[in-house]
Amino acid sequence: MLVSYQKNAGVATVSMDDGKVNVMSCAMLRELMSAFAQAEKDGATVILTSARAGIFSAGFDTKILARKNPQEVYEMVRLGAELAARVLAFPHPVVAACPGHAFPMGAFLLLASDIRIGADGPYRIGLNEVAIGIPVPSFALELARNRLLPAYLQRTALTGEMFAPAEAMTAGFLDRVVPADRLQETAGAIAAALEKLERPAHASTKERLRKAALAAVRAAIDLEITLENYQRRASGSIL
Repeated sequence: MLVSYQKNAGVATVSMDDGKVNVMSCAMLRELMSAFAQAEKDGATVILTSARAGIFSAGFDTKILARKNPQEVYEMVRLGAELAARVLAFPHPVVAACPGHAFPMGAFLLLASDIRIGADGPYRIGLNEVAIGIPVPSFALELARNRLLPAYLQRTALTGEMFAPAEAMTAGFLDRVVPADRLQETAGAIAAALEKLERPAHASTKERLRKAALAAVRAAIDLEITLENYQRRASGSIL
């Protein structure tokens, strides 16, 4: 089991733990999707976090990316994109509690969450794809365009620059940075306050506020993340 789900007083804590660095494998992504489906069924405010000290997620599974099998890469990236869209449109509040590093796809989930709390420390958060020779997916650029300051979007997307927690907050990846030993306490207090919101009002406002971003993310997923496109990439026909 890679994801735990615990509900208490209307708040569901969804915690990632693969025993290492919370790689976003297909298995991890499916379990996260199931956890959010359960939270929606329960009508719960969500705290999305990691059980691993110093790491939120190391991002997509680089072993799958290195194998360059079109079916495998397509399946993983499509699952990640669908999860990010799910979180962005989630009808109940979502608090991300980030205890450390957040590489894509972990950074994408921060961008999709409502309130993002980060632990202070020697950590890095950002979109580092181009630094390792991978184009940033269009759906992720739309998520970033919705949350990041334009100058920081250019820096992280075009150069792969990663930011320490304080600068990640300035950029828009995080809303608050707290000492590591206060991360879960702070996230819990915020989630408890959000749990008191009138849910139809929250859901309706979120839908209105994010309508354009959701449409852009959805269009990017459907246009770009197709098996045919990944087969073409594998053959060298397109980037």
